[in-house]
Amino acid sequence: MLMIAEMRLLKTAPLISYISFLALYIFSYTITPISSNYLQEDFIKCLHRNTHVNFPLEKTFFTPEKNASTFINVLEATAQNYRFLTKATPKPSFIFKPVHESHVQASVICSKKLGIHLRIRSGGHDFEAVSYVSQIETPFVLLDLSKLRQINVDIGENSAWVQAGATLGEVYYRIAEKSKIHGFPAGLCSTVGVGGYITGGGYGALMRKYGLAADNVLDAKIVDANGKLLDRSSMGEDMFWAIRGGGGGSFGIILAWKLKLVLVPETLTIFSVTKTLEQDPDLKTLSKWQHIADKLVAELFIRVVIRASGNNTAAASYRGQFLGDRGTLIEIMKKAFPELGLTEKDCTEMKWIESVIFNGEFPTGTPIEALIQVKSPLVNPSFKSKGDIVKKPIPALALKGIFKRMVQQEPGTFVAFTPYGGMMAKISESEIPFPHRSGTLFKILYNSNTGTRPSRQLNWIRELYSFMTPYVSSNPRQSYVNYRDLDLGQNTKNTTSNFKNAQIWGAEYFKGNFERLVRIKSKVDPHNIFRHEQSIPTLPVQSFS
Repeated sequence: MLMIAEMRLLKTAPLISYISFLALYIFSYTITPISSNYLQEDFIKCLHRNTHVNFPLEKTFFTPEKNASTFINVLEATAQNYRFLTKATPKPSFIFKPVHESHVQASVICSKKLGIHLRIRSGGHDFEAVSYVSQIETPFVLLDLSKLRQINVDIGENSAWVQAGATLGEVYYRIAEKSKIHGFPAGLCSTVGVGGYITGGGYGALMRKYGLAADNVLDAKIVDANGKLLDRSSMGEDMFWAIRGGGGGSFGIILAWKLKLVLVPETLTIFSVTKTLEQDPDLKTLSKWQHIADKLVAELFIRVVIRASGNNTAAASYRGQFLGDRGTLIEIMKKAFPELGLTEKDCTEMKWIESVIFNGEFPTGTPIEALIQVKSPLVNPSFKSKGDIVKKPIPALALKGIFKRMVQQEPGTFVAFTPYGGMMAKISESEIPFPHRSGTLFKILYNSNTGTRPSRQLNWIRELYSFMTPYVSSNPRQSYVNYRDLDLGQNTKNTTSNFKNAQIWGAEYFKGNFERLVRIKSKVDPHNIFRHEQSIPTLPVQSFS
């Protein structure tokens, strides 16, 4: 507010005075980073001055100088994309694992005071690794929230407070400990960190019935750019709106979410039916899926995953979840989707928590304890992803083009179609920043395993993305922010050009909501403390006048 008032006073001043004032303002705010030799020591001293809660250094503070192997182990522990763990990839100066909320507050205060940049990691699943790698900031510090993972489930209130470092698998497991008829509509991958995931929206097998994870948030705790701890009431509705779908790392550091639990039946039904090209040569089954998947009853979710299946061919797996019994599902499918040929033998009735194991693609028979103990099978060690939003059915010839490109692919490479409709079509596209609602048939995730031949695989996925241009959304071509893709554009240190460039990729992720996100960012973090390669930019200085 002070800056806004000062800039208004400059409206009538000569241009030379305006420039002089602006230079003085920037000079007074910018702090030259101290020598890296003293950076860690001074950061620790500053933390002690700004928190009364102790943090044992050997368990919370990790540096390459003190113990290189331990530092690398901690860095890689929840780094979910090995493509960003090469020797050439920039590494943080050190890693701090806070064990108390006040440690996060102190970290923000100290990073500003010492002139160093923070990256914040909950589960490490950011597709472009911006939560633990910085290509544009040196030095930078990694704030790893994995020790902040408390979960308090209140069945009587139909809610749960979940700290940012907890994983989706832990959330599901703790809910199931308390109730057989409660769940939460979130993702398929069990090791995703709750903190960053919900900031992008968060979809899963319950989305057609209950919407996104971000649609089911009641409250939040966040540390703002001044190091203050805020909840929904104290942050205000604008900021609360922005953090539920506006992308992570832009408005503050999420410490916890209060989630609204949803009802699930004691028995639901899952199935998986695979169709090879030989079984469906004209792709009539997939073509029919495109026409009906978003129009089925909201209780039925059918996702399609296309993978290479060996012998120079590919197959589509139809993986479904129905909130009801096997018999009812079979009747629905006979009427709406007979082309799939679903039989009772294909179907398995189970509890909701067991369906989480199925949707996470764990091996059959895996105990539910795997949700809190085992790394998710859905994670590719090294990958590149891209996304699309589909508004009208893709012609069969184009579908064959996808299969043609898949047949000689690496294991782990896939293309996934996720259906919309149901509750997703009923919620306004401006209700939260996530805008892909009514009119969306499904979204596409292209995922390329880049492990053995990274250059070839990067070229492959970019060519496939180019090939799909005529068949997906346009003006703008839309994508999902949690499918982060730096090919769409990225920030630099030049904040003026950031705003101009971000208008392009911002519209792709957020459509018309991007402008509101920028206004809120400019209000709550005017000095752009929270930033990364695709964070929401602030308005140019002139726009404040």
